[in-house]
Amino acid sequence: MLDSLLASSDRRPLAALVGAALGFGGGLLALLIVLLGPVMAFGLVLGLAVALYVLTSLNSALMVMIVVIALIPFGKVPVGVSPSPTFLDGALGGFLLVYLFQWMTGRRRLLRTVAVTAFVLLFAGLVLFAYLMGLRHAPLDLRTMRTVAETIAGLLLIPVLVDVVRDEAALRRAVRVIMLAGAASALVGIVLWLLPDPTAAALLNRLGRFEYPTGDVLRYRQDYTSILNERAIGTWIDPNAFGGFLLMTGAVTAPQVFATRPVLPRWFSASLLSVVVVALFLTDSRGSMLSLGAAFVFIAALRYRKLLLIMALAVALAFFLPVTQRYIDKIEAGLTNQDLETQMRFGEYKDALILIGRHPVIGVGFSGTPEIDLYLGVANTYLTVASHMGLVGLLAYLLMMGSPFIYSAVHRRDIAAAPALADLWLGLSAGIVGVLAGGMFDHFYFKIDLFQPTMTLVWVLLGLMLAAARLAADRSLAFVTGQPSRGNGEALPKALKTAQPAFKRF
Repeated sequence: MLDSLLASSDRRPLAALVGAALGFGGGLLALLIVLLGPVMAFGLVLGLAVALYVLTSLNSALMVMIVVIALIPFGKVPVGVSPSPTFLDGALGGFLLVYLFQWMTGRRRLLRTVAVTAFVLLFAGLVLFAYLMGLRHAPLDLRTMRTVAETIAGLLLIPVLVDVVRDEAALRRAVRVIMLAGAASALVGIVLWLLPDPTAAALLNRLGRFEYPTGDVLRYRQDYTSILNERAIGTWIDPNAFGGFLLMTGAVTAPQVFATRPVLPRWFSASLLSVVVVALFLTDSRGSMLSLGAAFVFIAALRYRKLLLIMALAVALAFFLPVTQRYIDKIEAGLTNQDLETQMRFGEYKDALILIGRHPVIGVGFSGTPEIDLYLGVANTYLTVASHMGLVGLLAYLLMMGSPFIYSAVHRRDIAAAPALADLWLGLSAGIVGVLAGGMFDHFYFKIDLFQPTMTLVWVLLGLMLAAARLAADRSLAFVTGQPSRGNGEALPKALKTAQPAFKRF
């Protein structure tokens, strides 16, 4: 019917149909404004538009998911049910749903995978097993069930991204969005920090309609006499979690400042990195700053030695600039166990080791502890994993996080032979190095009941890192065999025989 209307020379029926549609849409919007208020009504319309955009393609869904993580990580859909779904749930679910539909409709064929996927699936299975075992001493809780499901869905991002990112353009696009979204989040944090405290608190309280905490939401240092006593939090609620997010995006951005074929102009990448570093400094997160330093050392050691000189100059200036003196003193106090925060963390470490000693194999799960004198909560990712999932789970976590580096080492020459891919891989790998280092100081890299956004970004970086290494390996294989990659890396037996001499270099 619509085709006939479009083909007809008489435009009056089509104009009437368009007018009726606009009238119906306007009436519906007016009804929503009356029932929900203007902010909620337009928010609902915008949400529906974003949802339709997410369902148009996998690239759109991935971009939206990254932006949600950066700008409204803990926002929940105000639907009046408990537990409310988060915006991240919608973005992640939309991404996986579109991917599944592509397989169901035959648009996607020949699964592209890597051996590391086995460790990811093993860890996801152990998460589910530890949760089920934990129900022996704790009641079934819908909130915990949901967070476990979110964790497993997030882990599935790793193999899905390896399959989805099949060309350099898609990888460059994803890295570009991570850089821009990270800098935008950092800028929000800086602006809120610069605003008068009552104004910043009032703006953040407006997020209460999305189930953000309200009231006195700003965070301060223990030293209230300091001029820089407020800690930047952006829209991340917790300054340390904000710092962990910034260190990952900063690590991804850093190689693009020196890249031979950057995803954005070098001067612009340098500006984005500067904004991220300033925001990270304002969070007063010592662990995240030290972890970003570890990521920079990794980048410098593997490719860009000049970054070591820049870091040395920055550290030297930090010792003399008045604005950084308190930061230096705090790091020194932490390293020497002289401040209260560090002493409390060592107490948490001791209690966590007692818990692990009593439940060493599979931990206590995610719903609670069986003994009243034990508790879950320690500012260390590795002890957190071992508390929930035991030493078996910790081993699986280390295998999952470490195996991408082994896979990349096997294909190191292929990566080096593609400079543009090498810079992308280097930034993503540096982000994971920062996570591994930051795991010694904080738990938000694996804290399923509170920090799903941070965890999801870790899985995104892992998936993109593996995709970058796989793209380099496929490109090398295609060059040797003279045949295009099949997407699954499954060169035919004849092609493998042709390529066999090239593999002797490994």
